[in-house]
Amino acid sequence: MVQLEVKVEKQWKTVVRYDCAHDFSHRDRYNWKGEQLKEYLNLPYAEALTIADEDIDDNWEIYMFEFIRGMYL
Repeated sequence: MVQLEVKVEKQWKTVVRYDCAHDFSHRDRYNWKGEQLKEYLNLPYAEALTIADEDIDDNWEIYMFEFIRGMYL
């Protein structure tokens, strides 16, 4: 699991999570309320992990901006 979080008023909130739980690779994007949008990746676990690391490294600022502005979901 690879996850990006933001601290909001002393509480950590998940912004985006790449995961292989439930026996498939997927990405979950969250809003302020903790609601999630699940995107199926249909990738082998090792490839999903590589993509997750690269995506969050390259796009963390965009994810944070969208989360803070309430643009998810």
